[in-house]
Amino acid sequence: MNFWRYCFFAFTLLSVVIFVRFYSSQLSPSKSYEKLNSSSERYFRKTACNHALEKKPVFLWENILPSPLRSVPCKDYLTQNHYITNPLSEEEVAFPLAYVTVIHKDFDTFERLFRAIYMPQNAYCVHVDEKAPAEFKESVRQLLSCFQNAFIASKTESVVYAGISRLQADLNCLKDLVASEVPWKYVINTCGQDFPLKTNREIVQHLKGSKGKNITPGVLPPDHAIKRTKYVHQEHTEKGGSFVKTTNILKTSPPHQLTIYFGTAYVALTREFVNFVLHDKRAIDLLQWSKDTYSPDEHFWVTLNRVSGVPGSMPNASWTGNLRAIKWSDMEDSHGGCHGHYVHGICIYGNGDLKWLVNSPSLFANKFEHRERTLNQSETAIQPSWYFEQLFRELLMTEGKVASWKRSAVCERLLPSGNVNGFRTFIRLSRNCGDTLIDTLKCPTGPREHNTKQEWLRARVNLWASLGSFSSCCFLDCHVQY
Repeated sequence: MNFWRYCFFAFTLLSVVIFVRFYSSQLSPSKSYEKLNSSSERYFRKTACNHALEKKPVFLWENILPSPLRSVPCKDYLTQNHYITNPLSEEEVAFPLAYVTVIHKDFDTFERLFRAIYMPQNAYCVHVDEKAPAEFKESVRQLLSCFQNAFIASKTESVVYAGISRLQADLNCLKDLVASEVPWKYVINTCGQDFPLKTNREIVQHLKGSKGKNITPGVLPPDHAIKRTKYVHQEHTEKGGSFVKTTNILKTSPPHQLTIYFGTAYVALTREFVNFVLHDKRAIDLLQWSKDTYSPDEHFWVTLNRVSGVPGSMPNASWTGNLRAIKWSDMEDSHGGCHGHYVHGICIYGNGDLKWLVNSPSLFANKFEHRERTLNQSETAIQPSWYFEQLFRELLMTEGKVASWKRSAVCERLLPSGNVNGFRTFIRLSRNCGDTLIDTLKCPTGPREHNTKQEWLRARVNLWASLGSFSSCCFLDCHVQY
């Protein structure tokens, strides 16, 4: 009996040894795959870039986005992550924006969102859920400490889904932003699972086109939304979490004979309208009345923006504005379905949703999650140059010819370290990214010591890989820098 027991043990041990040896061989440099350890960023850059140019696959072992949590000094963190530290145009300087971001989890996802929307002339207020873990709060604090124009809300809420606390979180940040020294023109509210589909300049141009009007998409309440403000709702907290429950108690009529509208919680508001919301009695009374309604952030903004005479109001507006690309579970006929999964009726995007997002005119998309899948695994092929070509046609072509002064300006914008906002989208792990920049722009080929295009590309292209679910900030970045 003992003999067979020893045989079984020896066989098991031998099997484990063989498996480990075989697995290690698959990761050895002699094979087509290499383990890229995030502890050595320089090694990652060199290896990933060489593999990309030689059309070899790269095995991404860990997330390589450096974080202040890893004791990286702020200066190094900004450089390594290619933050934009200087404004990219006079137009953007003259039209600073403000952002409100409400988060409670997934620091890595928030970190990518913040990097994508950050510009030095803007202002950023981040509301961290009071219930969030201490480690998460500290991570956010460390990140924002690297930026003079970004801060955590001075007052935080314990946010309950569909409760008044979600709206109050936005309002807390708005109070802080009004007191900031940044002369912002519009404020945009976001959550940690948003991601921009446009550059900062494109967002500015879109908002300037609104000519001082607030963007609060919405309509009169459809049948399914009427009970949200018709009956009293109560917040409940249990071991499994917090939630809002409907009662059979009828609510009183809205204050000041306001007509309640139903719309999106995500809006773009002028500074004048924000001051109205914070100080006008109609807004204050509506906020008080809304405290026992369901998801008040989906009627508060849109209702006030329909009041005639209010700064930037649009009494006759509807579902317009193109602020968010969202796939709702009850609207699959219009968007073709969700390739990820639904949470609270909203699609958490998968790789198969990329084509739909590429074609979206919206400024932002919602919702994303940080996942361990990269773009070169996508079932939807995305051409590396799709966004470059679109922007080049708009910025560089004059009557079919490239205007040299414009070409020079765009080269300046793209090539210096960090000046890549909005161009870091849907990039495949291939040499096409660098080629697109060189061949389309015909920019200077770099320092003389680099004799060939391939050497120049190896020296200039940093391929940043992160284990995300969308865009270059979450997939692969192709950055060209001096």
